[in-house]
Amino acid sequence: MAPIVVSGTSFDDVPAVVGIVSAFGLIFTVSMFAWICCQRKSSKATKTPPYKFVHMLKGVDIYPENLSNKKKFGADEKSDHKDKDSSKARIPKNSLHLDLESRDQNGNFTKTPAKVRSSPEIESVPPKLCTDSEKDSVSSQTPVSDKPAAPSQQQNNAPNLGSLAFSLKYNFDKKALLVNIIEAHGLPAMDEQSMTSDPYIKMSILPDKKHRVKTRVLRKTLDPAFEETFTFYGIPYSQVPELSLHFLVLSFDRFSRDDVIGEVLVPMSGIDLSEGKVQMHRDITKRNCRKSVGRGELLVSLCYQSTTNTLTVVVLKARHLPKNDVSGLSAADPYVKVNLYHDKKRISKKKTHVKKCTLNPVFNELFVFDIPCEGIENISVEFMVIDFDRMMKNEIIGRLVLGASAEGTVGEHWREICEHPRRQIAKWHCLSDG
Repeated sequence: MAPIVVSGTSFDDVPAVVGIVSAFGLIFTVSMFAWICCQRKSSKATKTPPYKFVHMLKGVDIYPENLSNKKKFGADEKSDHKDKDSSKARIPKNSLHLDLESRDQNGNFTKTPAKVRSSPEIESVPPKLCTDSEKDSVSSQTPVSDKPAAPSQQQNNAPNLGSLAFSLKYNFDKKALLVNIIEAHGLPAMDEQSMTSDPYIKMSILPDKKHRVKTRVLRKTLDPAFEETFTFYGIPYSQVPELSLHFLVLSFDRFSRDDVIGEVLVPMSGIDLSEGKVQMHRDITKRNCRKSVGRGELLVSLCYQSTTNTLTVVVLKARHLPKNDVSGLSAADPYVKVNLYHDKKRISKKKTHVKKCTLNPVFNELFVFDIPCEGIENISVEFMVIDFDRMMKNEIIGRLVLGASAEGTVGEHWREICEHPRRQIAKWHCLSDG
């Protein structure tokens, strides 16, 4: 048998080759890592960091990432005209856009407002002079009470809240309604220390309440000059008489809720915009918080689980809710807030989703509350039906309290819940004033 001869020279060269390849690979990896780090560092130095801020300049919210060329201040007139034409071509139909008049770098208007015609029925006149046609138009637009008070009593009882001047125009080519809030005069002082106000105006178009805008805040003045124009696109001229403009005059307060000075409600049914711009002058009246006789009804279902010591509450639906809007033209946006009390101390709270533009909302939402004590003798449940509003304070439509101290059908419902645990019991209840 022949001997096996192994050549050791070939195997001795392998570790050296492997070491050389590993060294080159390590050098290449380190160099690539260093190059990538340098590239990232240089890109971070040159790249603008992502940011989002709100720059308040005379009521205009400017977001840099969404800022169009037509709203960049300091541009020349030619670029402004070109950008305005291009932005107009990109505006889709049946959509809402706000278009403010051109301003300079300081936010002031570059063009003086042109002379416009005034409506014969609503032309601004001295306070003590009033024609017969103006009396007829004012009497047709203001609600008439059953027992009219004497003029002297009306002047004494109604406080003077000032007046608001604005103009209206309809653009037939773009199907857009233009509202120019000009100025206000004779506003009351809401700050007792400085005897002045920081007024601004919130405007909405009723009855849909979809178009909502607000002006900038003017500091320490009782005669603010706003001169702001808002353009609402996608409004056919045939629907204009069915709309109403609602102006809410407020005073900004940095440390608490803004004070409501008054409101102006303008029905569009008697205003002709076919001939051009119409300038109007209206007195500011006290805010009308409408309260109807009936608060509506709420259907709730409750079940007490004695084994787990929990209370299951189901908010099913409501019906016949009142129109809590200031004009009484639009439906409410209700939701229900549920509070759990133990010995008159609130220990838990829940709320449902908001149901838009309905007086008969269907919620069908279930909540489970843990009871801190054995039994529900000292427990009470409060239901508050609230009208949601983005611009103003939410108003309470009605209230319902279930507990041991309740009387009538509410008390009977609570006793049935205590006497029949593990049974879901549902009943309709009338809401009371909040």
